Amino acid sequence: MNLVVRSATDWASLSPVLWQSVLETVYMVAVTMVIGGVAGLVIGAVLYATRPGNLYAHPVAFAVMNFVINIIRPIPFIIFLTAVAPVTRAVAGTTLGTDAAIVPMVIMAVVVIGRVVEQNLVAVDPGTVEAARAIGAKRISILFGIVIPEALAPLILGYTFMFIAVVDMSAMAGYIGGGGLGNFAIIYGYQQFNQEATWVTVAIIIVIVQIGQLFGNWLAQRILRR
Repeated sequence: MNLVVRSATDWASLSPVLWQSVLETVYMVAVTMVIGGVAGLVIGAVLYATRPGNLYAHPVAFAVMNFVINIIRPIPFIIFLTAVAPVTRAVAGTTLGTDAAIVPMVIMAVVVIGRVVEQNLVAVDPGTVEAARAIGAKRISILFGIVIPEALAPLILGYTFMFIAVVDMSAMAGYIGGGGLGNFAIIYGYQQFNQEATWVTVAIIIVIVQIGQLFGNWLAQRILRR
């Protein structure tokens, strides 16, 4: 009987690659959260404001935006990556690499964050909005001066949830050569049957997620205590 013995992982060679993968993951997540976070906040605020009977009620605009979000949001991200490949190529010039992976990540993040923002704004007490309107406050002032600040703590928790989701997206982007820890785990873990490399990657992702979760929880608590 022949036994196949795999040599120990050469971390001296892999460590620089792993570190580069960590930096790529942080880069993808940071860019996606900044662009997707801002655009998603705008989309969510518009969705909230254009709902029937709301500040800027516009049934047609709301229905169109709501329809688009409902179409995109349920698509599994691994499928979405390939579905928007033509858009990715048009924007980034390629479908490979971290910059290319950011394109579908931002699109999906904008859609999901937009819905998260809308749901949190809808939860704000309508009586607060009506009271502000009764004293003659402008609609734009109510939206950005009352509604969003009132929902700030839940919004922070919502963004924390999205941070974790975006980390997951960055890992899945590795399947199409998107770089980052997902790509590292596939090439140096899965394809080389190296469980050690795979579990080190998993451990790093867990640490990144835990740091984001703890910071989000802490910030939300600070807002609630104000």
